[in-house]
Amino acid sequence: MKKLLAPAIFAAALYGFGGPAQAAECGEVSIAEMNWASAGIAAHVDKLILEKGYGCAITLVPGDTMSTFTSMNEKGEPDVAPEMWVNAVRTTLDAAIAEGRLIQLAPLLSEGGVEGWWIPKFIADAHRDIKTVQDALKQPELFPAPGDASKGAVHNCPAGWSCQVSTDNLYRALDADKAGFTLVGTDSAAGLDGSIANAFEKKTGWLGYYWAPTALLGKYEMVKLSFGVEHDKAEWDTCTAVPDCANPKVNSYPTSDVFTVATKAFSEKAGVAMDYMKTRQWDNSTVGKILAWMGENHGTTEAGARHFLETYPDMWTKWVAPDVAEKVKAAL
Repeated sequence: MKKLLAPAIFAAALYGFGGPAQAAECGEVSIAEMNWASAGIAAHVDKLILEKGYGCAITLVPGDTMSTFTSMNEKGEPDVAPEMWVNAVRTTLDAAIAEGRLIQLAPLLSEGGVEGWWIPKFIADAHRDIKTVQDALKQPELFPAPGDASKGAVHNCPAGWSCQVSTDNLYRALDADKAGFTLVGTDSAAGLDGSIANAFEKKTGWLGYYWAPTALLGKYEMVKLSFGVEHDKAEWDTCTAVPDCANPKVNSYPTSDVFTVATKAFSEKAGVAMDYMKTRQWDNSTVGKILAWMGENHGTTEAGARHFLETYPDMWTKWVAPDVAEKVKAAL
């Protein structure tokens, strides 16, 4: 720390904290700003903390999962992808790690990306016997179908989504029709969201497919039900995710691994900033609340990042040293 303190004081005297001299210590860093909201927030959180707390000079680079990963693997840029859904690139990523090009850092989403069948928390609280999908299917009267309250409803995804296929197969595997349920399709993401919002407004039950982290689950408290079995990847790949599988079996959705991925070159130049990159992670509930705040306030991902830093200091200050935290707070 003595070795770091004198240069930092000198830099502050010349330029103020975060000025050119301090930036030279950390160097120039490029961060992938992926084209979905949660990843954009993460990119801006990293930008603010690395710039204001560690003196890095940050450039945000637009991208998505495949193009960003390919560029990092083949060209060594950008330096960091804060929110990489690694299941889509797992085999190639493992090879890149083994060959020393890339490194996998902290799991950004501590719970991973989550899919499944959900019910409102107010239903789960009122009916504590409902722990699994099978439990819910025993009580169709709690989940009335639109236009026909004599039946229960399982709400499906819009046509063309992969989750439409898995939900249809699981509905058949569970014999949900024999339990008094009907499978209700939706014509759009807005339609699916609207069905949940309507259930909360009317305080009626809702059962169906959804995923996290999302703005909707940041606004409405939902509980994901167990299917009572472990995820069977072989069954998933050969049947659960295959349209019109002839003999589907009950299965659980896979959890998507969501990690920060960085180039080996970045790890060698980042210095103490690597301590932050190896530590920071957040839960789906927090991300959902930030997304919901953005929706309500028409906020950008940068605004969402600032809102997170201003609203959740008890979380993010644990990712960094106290002096770094104070620099970031002062810059907000």
